[in-house]
Amino acid sequence: MITITEKTLQDLQFPTILETLSAICNTEIGKQKALEIIPFQDKKTLMDALMETSEYVSSFQNNNAIPNHGFDAIHHEIRFLAIEDSFLEVGSFRKIATLSETVNVLLHYFKKFEDYYPHLNKRASQVELTKSISIMVDDIVDKYGEIKDNASPDLLNIRRDMNVVRGKVNQSFGMALTQYNSLGYLDDIKESFVQNRRVLAVLAMYRRKVKGSILGSSKTGSIAYIEPETTLKYSRELSNLEYEEKEEITRILKQLTNSIRPFLPLLIQYQDFLSSIDVIAAKAKYAVKINGILPTITEERRLYFRDAFHPILYLNNKQTNEVTLPQTVELNQENRIIVISGPNAGGKTISLKTIGLLQLMLQSGMLIPVHERSETFLFDRILTDIGDNQSIENHLSTYSYRLKNMNYFLKKCNSKTMFLIDEFGTGSDPELGGALAEIFLEEFYHREAFGIITTHYSNLKILANELPFATNANMLFDEKTLEPLYQLVLGQAGSSFTFEVAQKNGIPFGLINRAKKKIEVGKVRFDKTIATLQKERSKMEKTSQNLKFEETKAREEGMKMETINIKIKQKLESYQELYDSNQKIIYIGQKIEDIAEKYFNTKNKKELIGEFLKIVEVENSKRKKASAKEIAAKQVKKKEVIQEVIVQVEEIRVAKKEKKLNTNLVIEKPKPILKIGDRVRMFDGKAVGTIDVIEKNKATVNYGVFTSKVSLEALELVEAKKK
Repeated sequence: MITITEKTLQDLQFPTILETLSAICNTEIGKQKALEIIPFQDKKTLMDALMETSEYVSSFQNNNAIPNHGFDAIHHEIRFLAIEDSFLEVGSFRKIATLSETVNVLLHYFKKFEDYYPHLNKRASQVELTKSISIMVDDIVDKYGEIKDNASPDLLNIRRDMNVVRGKVNQSFGMALTQYNSLGYLDDIKESFVQNRRVLAVLAMYRRKVKGSILGSSKTGSIAYIEPETTLKYSRELSNLEYEEKEEITRILKQLTNSIRPFLPLLIQYQDFLSSIDVIAAKAKYAVKINGILPTITEERRLYFRDAFHPILYLNNKQTNEVTLPQTVELNQENRIIVISGPNAGGKTISLKTIGLLQLMLQSGMLIPVHERSETFLFDRILTDIGDNQSIENHLSTYSYRLKNMNYFLKKCNSKTMFLIDEFGTGSDPELGGALAEIFLEEFYHREAFGIITTHYSNLKILANELPFATNANMLFDEKTLEPLYQLVLGQAGSSFTFEVAQKNGIPFGLINRAKKKIEVGKVRFDKTIATLQKERSKMEKTSQNLKFEETKAREEGMKMETINIKIKQKLESYQELYDSNQKIIYIGQKIEDIAEKYFNTKNKKELIGEFLKIVEVENSKRKKASAKEIAAKQVKKKEVIQEVIVQVEEIRVAKKEKKLNTNLVIEKPKPILKIGDRVRMFDGKAVGTIDVIEKNKATVNYGVFTSKVSLEALELVEAKKK
């Protein structure tokens, strides 16, 4: 069973994550639920929660967006339904119907797209689908939250009578208004409303001349508000009908409430379902903001977070456009404990918190910002001792509080525990406190717990080096500027750079030397050795990065060369095809030349036709019978190959020409202007053609067998057009 204390949640700033989640939720119940999230106590429930969040994230990237699941809370309605003989107001029924309809839409949706959302559908399938609630409410209440006229036969009759009486009220009032206005008894405003009744605005001097009931007067007393006598009896009748309407509506609401009351447990379940979906949606939206994914959850005892970001730091830096550097940490059976050392403000604590917080988030059903190849297993306990541990309430000093905390660690620590301790061993005499911390670390080690600690104590660094399944680590510092690089490096302890940092901050060199003489020479040498090793490690890191860059560059060059090689092969194949085609044409041409010469001498047409047929039959025997489409495609392909070869030849010749011009700077004769009909050839070429068309800086040259578009700059005049 997984148990994680409130102290651990506070130490790792887990409530800050929950506050962000709560702000993303759409409903008040969802917001409250988000603030109450704690790590799951069993793996099955946790895996279901993680898969639900992962499925919701996938809905942002496909066309099957999950329908709206917002709703108005029905706490008030639930309380009243639980009280016998109570009844709900009209607006409450509209809220209940909307809640029911929203749930029904979601249940249908998850059922329809079960292949996309199997775990969300599994949650939805536990909720009963019913349209009874919506139907009962819709029969009585309209979409505006008003009781329908046909909610009952009596209500329908009452409202019809009310409409008739209202017509009589308006008619009689209109007649009185016309009569007394013509007599000049009314003020300019003529009429008004008093006690929700229509009245005449009569000048005070004429109030005795108007028959009716005085319902009030203006502040100055100059106007008396009188309901005409002819209207009065209809108003009383309307009041009676309004009372009857109210009584009938109360009866209808009581009846409807009694019909809905059996569905109370289902309504509670509906509200819980929608608020849970709201929290899942908030987790998914938060995952998108922090680039969260679901790493592999393994049964093997291994924690491997690659390129892990602290989510709070990442979002804060994102707002200020600052870069957040990821950390990579691995804990396994052969490397159970990591001791991080180095100067303050180097990022030790944030690295420790990153691992703890991400593990907490994952065990609470949230996706985390790590590389997709990351993996971890589930811890039964995560024990933390981070930050200022002075207990004012219990009058304990920092060290006393830490000892009390260590005692708790010793009781709970086992092979399924991860402990995170910041500034391990501090708070007491360095020698004595360090010795006790060393014993604690050995005890945690022998219990096979996983853990990360930060420390300045040399004996803990040495112990981590001696224990087979523990390792040192440090945060990289720039050896020249002593500025932190915020990069965790495993395998080597870090120097605290105590004297170097003091010197950088302006402490006189003489005072630093005096301080060095006060401590053991061996410790100074040890710290100096670590500092030197750390500087070397930093240099190696930079060299490694340069080598990686060079390797990437070489790989890219290799890919380019491979692409060029493929293109050259393709061109060679095209050239070979063209060469074979030309050889064939030359062979057939030679045959025709021989036949023509023979015919010239013999004038034997029959022999000529026979020779021609023989050539045609020989050629046809070499080819398969092709369709019209294949023939057309072959001709197009042949033209494309010829055109490509000409273009390539042109480019090569132009390149050679430019190279020759660059190497031999000689004064050339003015180049003649080329015209249509001129006989031309390309520089360094042998084929001569005639210019058919000139467009801008390009000419279409006819070579007899084919034509080609060639740049004017690449042509030289062989013979001008004869005039």
